[in-house]
Amino acid sequence: MAQTDMDKKAINDTIVQITMNILIINGSPKKKGLISQMLDIMRQDAEQRGDQIQTVYTNDLNIKPCLGCMACRTKCKCVLGEDDSQRVLKMMQEADAIIMGAPCYWGNIPGQMKLLFDRIVYGMMRDTPRFPEPLMKGKKCILISTCTTPWPWNIWFKQSRGAIRAMCEICRYSGFKIVTTIERGGTAMHPQLSEKDKQKCHKAIRIV
Repeated sequence: MAQTDMDKKAINDTIVQITMNILIINGSPKKKGLISQMLDIMRQDAEQRGDQIQTVYTNDLNIKPCLGCMACRTKCKCVLGEDDSQRVLKMMQEADAIIMGAPCYWGNIPGQMKLLFDRIVYGMMRDTPRFPEPLMKGKKCILISTCTTPWPWNIWFKQSRGAIRAMCEICRYSGFKIVTTIERGGTAMHPQLSEKDKQKCHKAIRIV
């Protein structure tokens, strides 16, 4: 093989290695709100470097509520009929990294987003006699939350911090490596993204 061909192959191999499949899970019902804007900044940056991006809006999903029957823990599948929860689980399994964004609802994530993860727990962790076995090991994630409560009370009173905590709980038990989190309080008084907010988003996607 000629030297130039070998060089081209090395470059192509490097491109293959750095290109990622990234899934964005948008837990906000507002497709032009701050969560959506922050996720869109990351999406654009990732696309510019050649990553493959898919976006899921949880409010657009057709998902039945979990029955709490626990059958999925032994059968490794849900007893309910096929719906969007299984589709999103497959997307997560195929992704190299996940970016989750959710506004704070009562110090937690929105109900539709929680419903999604309730339905796919069997595909994210497996029960064992001792400790849960994570099924998403090797994948990275970024977590974002916003709330109307201004800084620092959004953290002290566990508002945006509560939503981040809920997403961390899901990700850690599933085996994700959380590379960074972003919290933005005071959205009622400051409804526009600041340059600092935007820079946090640019920085976050660079370290995935």
